[in-house]
Amino acid sequence: MTIIAGPCVIESRESLHKIAKNLTFLEEKEGIDFYFKASFDKANRTSLESFRGPGLQEGLKLLDEIKREFGFKILTDIHESAQVKPASEVVDVLQIPAFLCRQTDLIVAAAKSDKIVNIKKGQFMNPSDMRYSVLKALKTRGVEEVSYENSKKSGIWLTERGSSFGYGNLVVDMRSLVIMREFAPVIFDATHSVQMPGGSGGKSGGDSSFVPPLSKAAAAVGVDGFFFETHFNPKEALSDGANMITFEILKDLVKTVESISNIN
Repeated sequence: MTIIAGPCVIESRESLHKIAKNLTFLEEKEGIDFYFKASFDKANRTSLESFRGPGLQEGLKLLDEIKREFGFKILTDIHESAQVKPASEVVDVLQIPAFLCRQTDLIVAAAKSDKIVNIKKGQFMNPSDMRYSVLKALKTRGVEEVSYENSKKSGIWLTERGSSFGYGNLVVDMRSLVIMREFAPVIFDATHSVQMPGGSGGKSGGDSSFVPPLSKAAAAVGVDGFFFETHFNPKEALSDGANMITFEILKDLVKTVESISNIN
């Protein structure tokens, strides 16, 4: 099982190392393929005043420190084609943000690297249409046919992070996990799926109490992995704190979804 975990954004060197230290149990756990996640820049923010992170150069430097100190594989977001080359020198997975899941130049640039490409499904997207985003990456890597096996071999993933339900709310249609898994390995983003976009006065809100039940449901349906944003104090986090879970909840939840997944 793939587990992606870490803070929403790099807040500081100190906080990044503190979070990484609390996630070493995932690296040591048998049967878990762990990737440490943190964004160097949160470019898709509601407000100009929202915290974005340290930026490309400083952010990659800090992620490289984490990689060297803890031996973690690293996942981070990219927003522009020019970020692919420098990010590829540090990270193992290039993530295409949900709002950019149809950006052809960005997907093609990421696929030209030798890194895993994780494409997050847009909140506005029909899950079956994500096959075309996958095909952009596959064709760039010389593969003409969309299938789960071809995507797995080529290192192309999809991530479900909820669908827009009116204004300021997301829901998870569990059918999308089945649909998208026909043409790529699927990661369930449990913490962004409980987000309430723009629901907190110029920034996104959320309700992390729904992370465990949605994760259990996704494990029962069948997925290839889970994405959890976590923090030592979610209430004080500078981005997406309302969605994030504590390390204690994460530990229990990983055990639970692993047990459910093993039934499948």
